[in-house]
Formats: sequence, structure tokens, C-alpha cells
Amino acid sequence: MTTTNASGEIETESPTRDLTGPLNMLVIAVCLILSVGHLYLAIFPVLSEYERNVFHFAGFAFLAALLYPVLPRVSLKKSCVAMGFDIALGLIAVGGATWMALAEDAIYDRGVNLAPMDWIAAIATIVAATELTRRVSGLVIPVLIVLALTYVGLWGNMVGGVFSFRGLSWETVLFRSIYGDDAMFGTIARISSTYVFLFIIFGSFLIRSGAGEFVIDLARAVAGKMVGGPGLVAVIASGLTGTISGSAIANTASTGVITIPLMKRAGFPAKFAAGVEAASSTGGQLMPPIMGAGAFVMASFTQISYETIVAVAALPALLYFLTVAFFVRIEAKRHDLPPMPSDGTTLWSAVKNGGASFIIPIGTLIFLLVSGFTPTYSAVIGIGAVIVSSWLTKNPMGPKAVFEALVMGARSMVMTAVLLCAVGLVVNVITTAGVGNTFSLMIADWSQGNLLLAIALVAVASLVLGMGLPVTAAYIVLATLSAPALAGMISDRVIVDMIANGELPVGAQALFMLSAPEIMPLLSSPMPIGEAREIVAALPLEVAAPLRDLVIPAEAALAALLSAHMIIFWLSQDSNVTPPVALAAFTAATIAKSPPMATGVASWKLAKGLYIVPVLFAYTPFLSGDWIDAVTVFAFGTVGTYALAGALQGCMEQRMGFGMRTLAGLAGLACLWPAGLALNIAAALAVITLLVLNKRGLPFFAEAA
Repeated sequence: MTTTNASGEIETESPTRDLTGPLNMLVIAVCLILSVGHLYLAIFPVLSEYERNVFHFAGFAFLAALLYPVLPRVSLKKSCVAMGFDIALGLIAVGGATWMALAEDAIYDRGVNLAPMDWIAAIATIVAATELTRRVSGLVIPVLIVLALTYVGLWGNMVGGVFSFRGLSWETVLFRSIYGDDAMFGTIARISSTYVFLFIIFGSFLIRSGAGEFVIDLARAVAGKMVGGPGLVAVIASGLTGTISGSAIANTASTGVITIPLMKRAGFPAKFAAGVEAASSTGGQLMPPIMGAGAFVMASFTQISYETIVAVAALPALLYFLTVAFFVRIEAKRHDLPPMPSDGTTLWSAVKNGGASFIIPIGTLIFLLVSGFTPTYSAVIGIGAVIVSSWLTKNPMGPKAVFEALVMGARSMVMTAVLLCAVGLVVNVITTAGVGNTFSLMIADWSQGNLLLAIALVAVASLVLGMGLPVTAAYIVLATLSAPALAGMISDRVIVDMIANGELPVGAQALFMLSAPEIMPLLSSPMPIGEAREIVAALPLEVAAPLRDLVIPAEAALAALLSAHMIIFWLSQDSNVTPPVALAAFTAATIAKSPPMATGVASWKLAKGLYIVPVLFAYTPFLSGDWIDAVTVFAFGTVGTYALAGALQGCMEQRMGFGMRTLAGLAGLACLWPAGLALNIAAALAVITLLVLNKRGLPFFAEAA
């Protein structure tokens, strides 16, 4: 969170403790060890993956214990007693995790039996992780951890219905929580200790090199003289900065101190200016090549290559930013705001003064990733490229700057590292007990085969999770729970079309003998699409799963899986801009001095692309990998979102009355509607016609009195 001091300067509030003297030096030393250690292990993997993940958790757990006091709002927070307790907790976390790493071989040699000291170390590690998670992120995840562990060890057999679980011994629960593939030091910890942390360090080097100033100057040069220029500067700057920061809130705080006052001076209302910054900063997490580390997390989860993910994610991200830009331009037209006066910044001067420190490292990173190098190796080389390229600018990075960037990167990672490792305790239970499959079945059941309703349910779940989790953790949890259901429902559209056209193979028809033999005679001839959809929606999982495997082509199944994960990833961003949470919007509101909730509503309105684009993922071939299809969807999506923005704001080139707003809204929806190319073309022509008539200011289309 941010505040404004008496001098009008923006300050950052934090629940962290302000340390001085030897303790501050200790924090700096640990940060340096963690950053250098992870960079070294990325190039020279002298530790096993499990040992690296333990090192990752132990180091950041110790930092969290020092930086996040047990009682931050009580007078004891500076006392020796409180400090001693926090140091002891940090040492317990380090000692417990290290013991479990060293004891692994002995535990297996004993036939997976824990010795008394193993019990103590495992319990201490889990308790410390739970308490530190409470400190860095609140009560949501600690409560989930307690519920999850006691569910599989204590009360799962007391639950009736589909969630009934026979239960495991506490020894098994502890073993799987520490050594499981999806546990504390498993897959999610690996993601945290490699992709996420290394790109956080990469971002800290870019920021320290002055790349942020270049982004602002570049945005001014490109968009400053356009209608709504200050707002467009915010859109471009936040989109580019999002590839650096990895956090919508950090993005808002860093670029917002420049762009929000700029927009307010140009005449934009304060809440609208703050909303633009929050919506644009949120979009930065959707922009390739890094996507706030989302691309790498998704590649790890789906086993779809990084290159494929960033390639298909580019146009959707651009469509999102165009949607925000449309709102900015329309708002400027609605208030007759002139372009911003030139400050002498040109495209060439921006690139000459600071472009090297951004363009060369990002270009190097993209080249390495596309060439097939691992993300971790690419990040390390990218960091080196930042240092080298900074000497081509006015802000060369010497030893002091490198030291500061390494420390800043580790301090920025504390909350995320502790949280992602602790989330593994919950994900491990989800996979062990089969809760994910059950939840997916429930989504399919509640939605009654309606994909749009299923997406709405996922959106609600993501908003609730976003109240207590950063977006990466929210995506991981939600993908574990609901991705199978969404992927299956998207794939089922292929089966629905086959049944409707009477083209279902005979071998596939035989599967209906298991659930609905009376329907088999109907499958050999065409039927209405609605009837086919009802038949597929009613199939039990034991029939639906093999039917999908039998008739759906591999490329279609892969596109469905990618679409499902991308839908969840996009929706997991909504807590940044959607009340009552709206963390990025509230940060922007503090800078703009606007009402927080009104700003949240404004940012939610501007970020409509977060909800429109996932629907396109589900119902169109936007992510199929076919560029002709993707560009077609993008083109109609651009026209449609412009029309919807005009309808919501009551203006295109001039203000519009109720009649024209209604027509624009309907035409915009028709552009997005996946009912066929003819409807989309007709709708696009209608939008263009409305725009021409609006620009000419015909009386019938003038703003209502």
C-alpha cells in the first residue's frame, strides 16, 4: 500500500519491520547469498532439485521471520523479546527444512519410516511455514493449510458424499507434505526457485539500470501527442513495465507516480486516471515474453512449450491493451481534452538516452528463449545483458548498482517465495485426495454443460482466492482445481458438432451403451445442436473421458488445455481491479487521492478485457495456433471492444444518445459472438457505419438532453 506524506511525496507502507545496525546487515547478507546462490545454481546445478528448493525456502523463511514481525501493530514489535522470538522462528524453519533434506536417504532406507527427530523437524517446518505465511499474506492460506492437513489425517472420513476420504496416518501425511511431488519442496517450489525468482532478479536489474525511465520516455514519444495522450502513455508504459516488475501492484506504484498526475493535469477525472493505471498495470502480467512469470508456470503445468504459449498470448494481450486505450481515447473525446504539449522527447532521443538498457536485455532474453535455451539460463544471461547494455546509457551499472539490484531482487521475493512453498501443502492434499477431480466434476455439474456459466464460476472462485493470494498462487490453486473441467468442456464442443452433424464414428457410438443405449439409434443422423449439447452434458465421466480420447484430435485437445489454463490465468488477475479487493486500484487511488471504491469500480470497468478475452478463448480458435484464425478473431475483437467501450462511455468521436449507445453495444456484442463469419462481418460494418454517423454529428445520433 502507498501513502502521501506532508510534502506530497508518495511513500510505501509495509507490514515489514525497519531494521538497522547488525540485523539490517544480516538481512542484506542473506539477500545477497540467496540471489547469488540461485544464479549460481541456475548455471551450475551442484544441488539436486529438492535440495535447491529447501535452500530456497529456508533462506526466504529466515528473511520473512526477520522482516515480518509476529505482532506488527503492538508496541512489543521493537522489543528484544519479540525480535528474539522471530529470530528463533526463522532458525527453526531453516533447521527443520535442512534436517529433512539431509534425512531423506535415511528415511527411505528405513522403509519410509520417520525417526523421532524426523517427526520434530517435519512438524517444525510445517508450523513455521504456516505461521510465516500468515505474516506475509494474512489468514487465508494458513487456514487452508490447517483444513487440508487435518482433512487427510483426521476428519476426511467424517465427510459424506463425494468428498469423503478414508484418511492417512499422520506419518504418511508428514512424509507426503515434505517429500511429495506437489508438496512444500515439490513442483511449485521448483517454479518459485527457478522461473519466478530469477525473473524477479532480472526485473530488479532492469529497474536499477534505469529501464523504467526509458519506458516512460518511450511512451511519451509514441503516444504523447495523440488524443488522450497522457492516458495512452500510462497504457503503453504500464504494459512494458509489467514485463519488468512481475507485479501489478508494484507496476502501479512505480509508473503511477508519473502517469496519474500527468493524466490529472491533462483533465482526466482522478478516479478515471487511477483506474487507467490500475487496469494497464494489471495487463502487464498478460504481456509476453514474461507474463509475470506466468508463461513459465503455465508451461510447467501443461507441458506445452514456452514458445507456443508466448506466441499465442501476444494477440490477446494486445487486444486487452487496445480495450483500455479505447476507453482512454473515448474519455478524452467525451471531455474534449487536447493532446498533451510536447516536452521535447522524441522516439530517437528516448532510445538514445536509455533504450539500450531495456531493448538489448529484452531482445536477448526473447532470442534465447525462442532458440530453445531454458528460462533459467536465459534469465541469467539476460541479467548479464542488462549490466553490459547499461554502459551504453547515462546510468552505467557498477559494482554498487549490481549489489543493490541483487539485494532488491531477494527482498522483493520474500512474500512470494514463502507463499508458493506453503501453497504446496494445500496442492499436495488436493492431488492426494482427488479433490481437484471432484471439484472439476462439481463445476461441470453446476454449470449443466454450459461453458459460459463454468467460466463465471471460475471467475468468482478466482476473485475469492485473490483476496488472500498473489495472482501466481491463485492461478496455481485454481488451475489444479478447475482446469480439467474447463478443458473437457471446451473439447466437448468438437463432440457436440460431430453428433449434431451425424458424424460420430461407430466405435465412439458404442461407448453410449454404458450410459444411454436408447440414444444410440439417434447418433447416426443429424440432430439439432441444442439436443446434441444436452446429450454430451449428461454423459458421466467414465464415458466422457474415453470418448474425448477417442474422437478429439491431439491438436484440438492441446488447444483446449491451453485455452483452459489461459482462461484461469487471465481471470486470476481480476482481484487487482475488481472490488471489494482491487489491490492495484486501491494503490492507484492513494496516488490519485481519489475514493478507493469508486476507483475500483472505474478500474473494473476499464479492465473489461479480462472477462471478454477469456470468453473468446473458450468459444473461438484464438489460441489454436492458426494465425489466420487468430488474426480474424483479433480483428473482430478490436472492432467489438471499441463499440462496447463507446456504448459504456456514451461517446465515440462525439457524445451519443441512448439509441446509438444501444445500437453500438449490440453491434459490439455481435462482433464478438462466435456464430459465424457473416454475422461478425455485418456487425463490424454496423460499427463502422455508426462511427461515421457519430463523427458527422447527425441530429438523431446526438447526445440525449
